[in-house]
Amino acid sequence: MTSELAPAANPPAPPTIPQQQEMPLAVVHGQPVLQIPQDLYIPPDALEVILDAFEGPLDLLLYLIRRQNLDILDIPVAEITRQYVEYINVMQELRFELAAEYLVMAAMLAEIKSRMLLPRPPSQDGEEADPRAELVRRLQEYERFKQAAEDIDALPRQDRDTTPAHAFVPDRTTVKVPPPVDLKEMLLALHDVLKRAELFSGHAIKREALSVRQRMGDVLEQLEDGRFHRFESLFTAEEGKLGVLVTFLALLELAKEQLLDIVQEHHVAEASQGERPPLAPIYVKSLAAGNTNAPLQFSSEFDDGEFDDATPDPA
Repeated sequence: MTSELAPAANPPAPPTIPQQQEMPLAVVHGQPVLQIPQDLYIPPDALEVILDAFEGPLDLLLYLIRRQNLDILDIPVAEITRQYVEYINVMQELRFELAAEYLVMAAMLAEIKSRMLLPRPPSQDGEEADPRAELVRRLQEYERFKQAAEDIDALPRQDRDTTPAHAFVPDRTTVKVPPPVDLKEMLLALHDVLKRAELFSGHAIKREALSVRQRMGDVLEQLEDGRFHRFESLFTAEEGKLGVLVTFLALLELAKEQLLDIVQEHHVAEASQGERPPLAPIYVKSLAAGNTNAPLQFSSEFDDGEFDDATPDPA
């Protein structure tokens, strides 16, 4: 009995690992350039970018110390001097102009290095002076001032971090127009004034005749400040009914001549049954205040006969 062996299955192919393509140096006419051409000439003075910028030799020394996490009180002068001189050589190779203070600091480091290598005579107090002490003091002082300058620079600055806001605020002043007054309300107010005038008992004393024209001038003098005054404040109850009536007629004449502005507040008050509700306050203001161009001439039809004690009170 013969048996046929089945052909062995092919092993699965290993998975392909994606590989990142090489980034071209440039693209010329749509074709990527992967290698630098051999005939490409790069001048020795080609631009080089240096990211570290220092404000002076102390700043450079502090950078070298902090970059290597060295103790500022125990500076390895030999290593720091070597790195400092290398930086100066790089700057000279790049043809950068170095300030004289960088060279002075290099000479100072070389002096400190030599003083540390040479034997030092013992001091009187038995303690040897460290040649690095002056350099450490200057570095610590510079670090404090540098940190203070950074803290001040971090504060918000106008036109850098903030911008002043400019907004136009329209004028929203509203002119309050006083409400008009009804003649009936004025008569009711006059009635209250007359009732108060009845409380004063009169004597048979001869008084000067009362003139409406004169009282018109007196009222305008009371209102010369240009403000609103209470209607009742213009009357003098001691003058009796006759004086109150003359003042009221003077107010009517001035209002007729448009020399007064009489207004009344809006007032809603509840009154008990059978009683008249209280009146809203009435105010009077002169419209002739500040007008001194010409003297005012008053006339009144009520001055055909002046009011005096012999004139009977009108009903």
